[in-house]
Amino acid sequence: MNPVTGQQPNNLAVGEVVRASTTEFTSQCHRLYEAPPLGSLVRCGSDNTVYAIVGEVATQSLDPGRHTIAMGEDEETEAAVYERNPQLTRLLTTEFRCIVVGHRADGILRRYLAPLPPRIHAFVHQCSADEVLELSDSLDFMSLLLAAPVGSQDDMITAFLRQASLCHPEPRAFLVNAGRELATLLGGQVQRLNGILRRLSP
Repeated sequence: MNPVTGQQPNNLAVGEVVRASTTEFTSQCHRLYEAPPLGSLVRCGSDNTVYAIVGEVATQSLDPGRHTIAMGEDEETEAAVYERNPQLTRLLTTEFRCIVVGHRADGILRRYLAPLPPRIHAFVHQCSADEVLELSDSLDFMSLLLAAPVGSQDDMITAFLRQASLCHPEPRAFLVNAGRELATLLGGQVQRLNGILRRLSP
């Protein structure tokens, strides 16, 4: 993992698509707890690349009918629980749900939905700073995030914009422009707009 950006190397997949539609896909992590953070830009597919933003992260039992139970009553640390129960890494899974914001067709980045969803088992990669910069050069896809069917669209949007700002030469100017774009899209939702803007403030 890059110590500066917090990202995995660009050629290393963080997971695979296990559910997909044209608007979103879910990826299962190759390693437990190693999902990209909320708001991260990811991509999948080799021939027709799809770009998406992480909207939710969850860790749960691999078997949906089997509930996880507490196991650390006699342990001093969380690490000790996993050391004593090494099977946990095979019984649990971390997944992250991604909201599609664009795709690349004929070499051109298009900030709207692809005509087809990514394939099941397509590798998912966390995008590089250059890819984040390219996508966020225009925020035409922001309406897709505002309507995303996730628990908190606003936290996802805020996380993405704060991460994306670090890839721009002038982070503050980028956030100001993003605020203006949101003000246009949320003209009738003052309370929601103010909540997002407060989260974007340093």
